[in-house]
Amino acid sequence: MDDGLRVTDRLVLPDAELRERFSRSSGPGGQGVNTTDSRVELSFDLAGSPSVPEALRARALDRLAGRLVDGVLTVAASEHRAQLANREAARERMAALLREAVAPPPKPRRPTRPSRAAKERRLAEKKRQSQRKRDRRVDGD
Repeated sequence: MDDGLRVTDRLVLPDAELRERFSRSSGPGGQGVNTTDSRVELSFDLAGSPSVPEALRARALDRLAGRLVDGVLTVAASEHRAQLANREAARERMAALLREAVAPPPKPRRPTRPSRAAKERRLAEKKRQSQRKRDRRVDGD
C-alpha cells in the first residue's frame, strides 16, 4: 500500500483518511473462519474530506447518496481467505465507486429530426399495415 488510494489521475486519497476495520468472515471454511479476521470494511468520510475538491465532492455526494451513512462511504470485502487480498479488493472497490461518482456527466443528446425518406418509409409501412388488416376483415367492407 503506497502513499494513498489512487481514484483518478488527479485524485488520490491519503491513507490517513481511510479507516479499515477487520472482522470474521461468514460462510464455509471450518476452523480457519472462526479464528481469522479476514473480512475488511474500508470507510472514507467523503463529506468531511479535505483532499476531495468541492466540485467533485458535491457530485459524488449526490450520486452516492443512497450508499452514504452520515457522509461516510463504506465498502466491505470478504471473498478471499487472506486479509491482505481482502484489503486490496476493498481498496479497488472503493476506488471504482469513487471514480464512477466523480466522473463528469455525459454530454446532453442533441435532438435530431427524422429525414424526409424516414417519414415516407414510416407512412408507407403504415399504409401497408392498414391494407393488410383491411384484407383480413370478414364483414365485407
